[in-house]
Amino acid sequence: MPNATQHQDVSVLSAAKGGLVYLTPNDWALIVDKAVRMQFKAGETIVQKGRRTHGVYLVLKGTASVQIASHANLEVIAGEVCGEISFLDELPATADVVAKESMEAYYLDRATLRSLFELFPHLGSRFYQSLAGILSRRLRELIGPGASPSQR
Repeated sequence: MPNATQHQDVSVLSAAKGGLVYLTPNDWALIVDKAVRMQFKAGETIVQKGRRTHGVYLVLKGTASVQIASHANLEVIAGEVCGEISFLDELPATADVVAKESMEAYYLDRATLRSLFELFPHLGSRFYQSLAGILSRRLRELIGPGASPSQR
């Protein structure tokens, strides 16, 4: 049974417009129950370019900077995901993600997610659909003006 903190966490994660938007309240309850809560200090590296993440981070509190060489940095805020590219292709991370302030995040490793997806296939479908939307939005932000659907 989820506790009050988990209910608050689910509220933060499910309300984020740039997060895993297709997940249902039941999906979130399963994920929060299986995830590991982590804390990061300002300046601490969450994802290191060139190293595999073996999972994804769901930011609960605070902000992180996605540092991409020769591009403007992106921000990851509460409710958003980081480490998703390395998670998807099982290759080293393409950027550093560094906490801009004290942060809290849930970490979900690949094995835990796979077991959840085997038990709940529709969760997997909604999870990957959400990741696709996140990656599309972030790519459009990197490409710049005119690439966003709202500017067409």
